[in-house]
Amino acid sequence: MDGPRPAAPQPQRILIIKPSSLGDVVHALPVLAAARATYPRAHLAWLVGTSLAPLLAGHPLLDEVIEFDRRRYGRMLQSPRVLAEFVRFVRDLRRRRFDLVLDLQGLARSGFLAWATGARQRVGFRAARELAWVFYTLRVLAPAGDTHAVDKNAALARAAGLRLDTPEFPLGLRSDELDRARALLATAAGGPLPAFTAVVPGARWPSKQWPTEKFAELIDALHAASRPPVVLLGGPDERPLAAAIVRAVHAPVIDLCGRTNVRTLAAVLALAQQVICCDSGPMHIAAALGTPIVAVFGPTHPARTGPYAADAQVVSR
Repeated sequence: MDGPRPAAPQPQRILIIKPSSLGDVVHALPVLAAARATYPRAHLAWLVGTSLAPLLAGHPLLDEVIEFDRRRYGRMLQSPRVLAEFVRFVRDLRRRRFDLVLDLQGLARSGFLAWATGARQRVGFRAARELAWVFYTLRVLAPAGDTHAVDKNAALARAAGLRLDTPEFPLGLRSDELDRARALLATAAGGPLPAFTAVVPGARWPSKQWPTEKFAELIDALHAASRPPVVLLGGPDERPLAAAIVRAVHAPVIDLCGRTNVRTLAAVLALAQQVICCDSGPMHIAAALGTPIVAVFGPTHPARTGPYAADAQVVSR
């Protein structure tokens, strides 16, 4: 009679694959926290897009950040040089000898990279798009219905053997980063800014954006109600949007749009009294930080991609 099967060896080297986007990377942070809590001595790495690598750089729970330049490698079929670079990238990935890979992206490219590691356990969703599931050794059934992305990631983590009860979102903000954010705010405001409302008007898709004139009306209403001053935030591409709002408002506005990197943006959101935004990456950062949120939603479904936080209100119709 056969005896009990020996327990599978604990993974020593774990890779999380979640290259993009900003909100999706934030949604994957509970998996990182769970991996570190379950395997405190394991080597933890994260494969992330080059533009988002600064968000994870120096993270206290990570041993390694592996940058994936999707835009450059996307040209490998047109450039032999880029193709050679991609082959070297894949070889280097395999040399790292990961034994557990969690593919939270679920696309053909991420599934292939999971397979390319040679890890004995490669975990992804059974319904992963672009046939990515063919690269996995463990295919997880995603929760049915309008399940939030955070809860779907948690289901995959649990199936992989990680202990994940209440999702935690460790962004790893340091005190010096908060101090630099305070200094930036003070410089822009002409003095210390103990309280402010952060307004993030941009979104990845134009269909997600609330009209400029509506943001201007809201900012004027906040000023008329003697609420804390408004600080506009966003990336460099959103400078024209912020400038249009500044021209439309009558109230004074502090415009920091395009003047922060992703870490400084997170620090400013951590200091804000409240965040008003659309469905965007900064919204998810604010939710992870526990900053109160009012989010204006358009075509996207709040149950699946809304702010994963208790102190958040979604306005939608």
